[in-house]
Amino acid sequence: MHRFLPSLFLAMLPVAAAQAASLPAMPHEQPALHALAGAPSEAELRATITKLVGFGTRHTLSDTKSDTRGIGAARRWVKARFEAISRDCGGCIEVATPSQVFSGKRIPTPTEVMDVVAIKRGKRDPQRVIVMTGHLDSRVSDVMDATSDAPGANDDASGVAALMEAARLLSKQDNDATLVFAALSGEEQGLYGGKVLADYAVAHGWQVEADLNNDIVGNSRGQNGVVDNTTVRVFSEGTRSNETPAQANYRRYHGGEVDSPSRNLARYLDRLADRYLPDFHVHMVYRTDRYARGGDQVPFLEAGYPAVRVTEAHENYTRQHQDLRTEGGVHYGDTIDGIDFRYLARVTALNTITMAALSRAPAPPTGVDIAGAVTTDTTLKWRKVPGAAGYRVYWRDTTAAQWQHARAVGDVDHAVLQDVVIDDWFFGVSAVSADGYESPVVFPGDAGSFARSPTAPGKP
Repeated sequence: MHRFLPSLFLAMLPVAAAQAASLPAMPHEQPALHALAGAPSEAELRATITKLVGFGTRHTLSDTKSDTRGIGAARRWVKARFEAISRDCGGCIEVATPSQVFSGKRIPTPTEVMDVVAIKRGKRDPQRVIVMTGHLDSRVSDVMDATSDAPGANDDASGVAALMEAARLLSKQDNDATLVFAALSGEEQGLYGGKVLADYAVAHGWQVEADLNNDIVGNSRGQNGVVDNTTVRVFSEGTRSNETPAQANYRRYHGGEVDSPSRNLARYLDRLADRYLPDFHVHMVYRTDRYARGGDQVPFLEAGYPAVRVTEAHENYTRQHQDLRTEGGVHYGDTIDGIDFRYLARVTALNTITMAALSRAPAPPTGVDIAGAVTTDTTLKWRKVPGAAGYRVYWRDTTAAQWQHARAVGDVDHAVLQDVVIDDWFFGVSAVSADGYESPVVFPGDAGSFARSPTAPGKP
C-alpha cells in the first residue's frame, strides 16, 4: 500500500507561494490504461509461441537459410509479423534489423547476431524511447548444440510473444515518446543481442528512459510445486552501472544505493500494477538479475540506460536449458505445455500499460538537486521538462521500499517542504502531464538521474 500524509498534515507543509497546486496529491486513474490492462489476447500469445516452437531450434548458431527451421526462419517470421502489424495501423511502425558480427567463448567462429526491432515513433518527443525486449534464441543442455530441437517455449518465446502482443495493442494508440519492441538474438551465447540494440540506441541518439526486458515470463508452476499466477518478479540494479568514482563517493555518503533510475522504474511498475491490475502483484527484487545469472537488460545498464528484468515468480529449472527427455518420471525440456497463457497475458498487460503510461507522461525531471543541511526544511530543485503541467515531490522512510508521501507543487522548478528534515527521509520528484500521466520519480543527484551520462548541479 502507498501511504500519503493526511490532508491536515499536508497543509502544514507549505511550498513557495507561486506553487498553486493544480494537480491532485495522488495520481488519478486513467481509463485508457484500465482498458489496456484487459486487452492482451491469450489466443495471440499462444499462436506466437506455437509458431516459434515450430522452428525446431532457434539457437544463435543454427541454420539461417531455411524457411522452416532455425534462427534465420524465426527472425524472418518475426519481421513479417511486425510488418503486418504496421500495415494494420497505416504504416505506423518501422522495422529495423541491426546486427553485428561476434566471436567468443560460445561463438567459436565469427557469426552475425541480428535483432528484429519494431519502432513506433513518438509524436512529440521522438528521441525519448521506451524499449521492451525479449530474446528469440533458444538452447538445450549443451549451449553449443545448434542442431537438436530446442523449443524455447518459455525461455524466451514467452517474452517475444509478450512484446509482439504489446506492439499489436499499442500500434493504434497515441504515444508522445517512441516505443520500441525488440526480439533479440544471441542471449544464450553471451547477451550479444542486448549489446547490438544498446549500441544501436547509442548510435541513433536515443534517450532511453526504460528497457523492460522480459525473459522467462510464461510459467506459473515452480519446480518445487508452488503455483503462483498472481506474481511477477521485477529485478533492478542498485547503483548505476556507469557510475564514476566521484559519483560513487558522493552516493556512499548521501544515499542513492536503492534509488537508481532502474529501481525507480521498478517502483513505477509496482504502482501501476497496484492501480490497474488488482489481481496481479509485482515483487520487486533489489538485484540486477537472479543470482549468478544474466539477461539482455545488462548491456543496456552498461550503456547507462535504465533497465529492469521481468521474470516469472517461480521458475521450473527442469524446463530451462534442457535436452528433451524423460528421466525418473520427470519431463525435461522447454515445451509449450509449460506455458500458463492466462498468466502470460497478465505479464503482457503489465508491460503494455507501463509502456503506454511512460510514453504519454512527460520525461522524468532533470537536474534534480536537494538541500537542507542544518535546517528543519528540505528544498528540492529541478529543471522543467517539456510537456509537464506540474510536478510532485515524494518522500519516504530510508528503509521503505515504496514512496510513502507525496505533494503536488504545480508548474514550478522548486519546492520547500517545511519541517520535513532532510536527514530522515529519501526524496524524489516526478513530472505530470495536463491529462494526469506521470513520469517515474527521480532521486536527487547523479545516483537517480535518468540521463545516460548524468551531470546534476552541485555534485562532483
